[in-house]
Amino acid sequence: MTSRMLVLTLVGILVSAPVEAQQAAPDDARAIAKEAYIYAYAPLENYRTFHKQVVDDKASEYIGGFGRFRHYAQVFTPENRDVVTPNNDTPYSWAWLDLRSEPWVVSVPAVPDERYYVMQWVDLFTHNFAYMGSRTTGNGPGNYLFAGPRWNGTVPDGIRHVFRAETEIVGTLTRTALRGPEDVPNVRAVQRGYRLQPLSEFAASRPPAPAPAIDFPAYERARARSEDFVGYLNFLLQFAQPPDPSEVDLMRRFARIGIGPGLPWDKAKVDPALLEAIRAGAADGQAAIDAQAAKTLDSGTMFGDRAFLGNDYIRRAVGADKGLYGNSREEAWYGGFVGDGSKPSKIRFTADGLPPARFFWSLTLYTLPDRGLYANPQHRYSLGDRSKGLVYAPDGSLTVYLGHQSPGQAHEANWIPAPLGPYSLVARVYGPEPALLSGQWKLPPLEPAAASGHP
Repeated sequence: MTSRMLVLTLVGILVSAPVEAQQAAPDDARAIAKEAYIYAYAPLENYRTFHKQVVDDKASEYIGGFGRFRHYAQVFTPENRDVVTPNNDTPYSWAWLDLRSEPWVVSVPAVPDERYYVMQWVDLFTHNFAYMGSRTTGNGPGNYLFAGPRWNGTVPDGIRHVFRAETEIVGTLTRTALRGPEDVPNVRAVQRGYRLQPLSEFAASRPPAPAPAIDFPAYERARARSEDFVGYLNFLLQFAQPPDPSEVDLMRRFARIGIGPGLPWDKAKVDPALLEAIRAGAADGQAAIDAQAAKTLDSGTMFGDRAFLGNDYIRRAVGADKGLYGNSREEAWYGGFVGDGSKPSKIRFTADGLPPARFFWSLTLYTLPDRGLYANPQHRYSLGDRSKGLVYAPDGSLTVYLGHQSPGQAHEANWIPAPLGPYSLVARVYGPEPALLSGQWKLPPLEPAAASGHP
């Protein structure tokens, strides 16, 4: 028997899981449910965004379904709520692909050398499984093929690279650098060059039979955070078959409480003792995620492909909680602080201690707990090395001020307004240099500043 046949056989075993699930002891079921909830957290957070963008045509975030780009070519404001911690440097382009019937070809135009862009592709687990753009493939034009886990066709001429996904639904959060409002037409010109085509259209061949229609369940946060997470997870697992070899035993364990690809979930039919154990396990899982998130300030190691994240599912969950669709650290480094806008603060970079960025860097402030941009009369949500009017000291150092009150006219150009209360400040470094990735460079501390803004 081949390894692939073995995996498929084990998948088949999962179908009989409900009988075994009813026999699970409550303590064991609770532990399994906690583990499964943590495993499911990032995929369900992903599904929340996916459902609004692809399924719910009444949602403001709707992009038009599969195989279509929706471009945003403007500076984000506090009204944008598509994702948490939206960045204010690179307008987004969203798209999702259904790879069940055939692969898709993603084409990019020639992008001016001085403009940074990146196409980050995620699977249903939120793994960053593919990258195209300035850092990885350069700014030249090209065609790239995206295939699901079970495709075994022929790659046509004209394809620069084939990206394999372990799920049959994938999406991109594409970022195109914006230098300011006057640069919007140039960003739009680049975005118009991003193109999506089914493989059959690209190769001018007969298209395959369409995949069956999907009945997508509505996303409800309360259900996703309860014992009903099982139903959502079962739905999503059908698009991730066969499972990764490292998770075959895990899936067999999850099957003991009724988890499996495409299995029905009706809690009214679940043994009450088992249901209560699953409910308690889900609460345990959420508490574990909350506890880990509370002590995690550096999210730079929380985003990446499967090889990088391994099977550290709580790390994956906290990454989704703190900033869904964060870039892998080689593409962008993230750091930051939690502060209080009622207490004036500052960050001082020495002349030789500015963020080591191949492309550019920024500091963006978010409200807590929702992690959205803070509405303020200055309409200023971030500062960075591309910000106009920043004032450097004679010795080349740079001080950035944060707080609800202005630090004074002499320092207002370097001020990011904050709410009265808690906020999160996120530092992003695009194209981090080795000194940052090795830990040699550190983000300076957040320090108290006098209300007048004087050091």
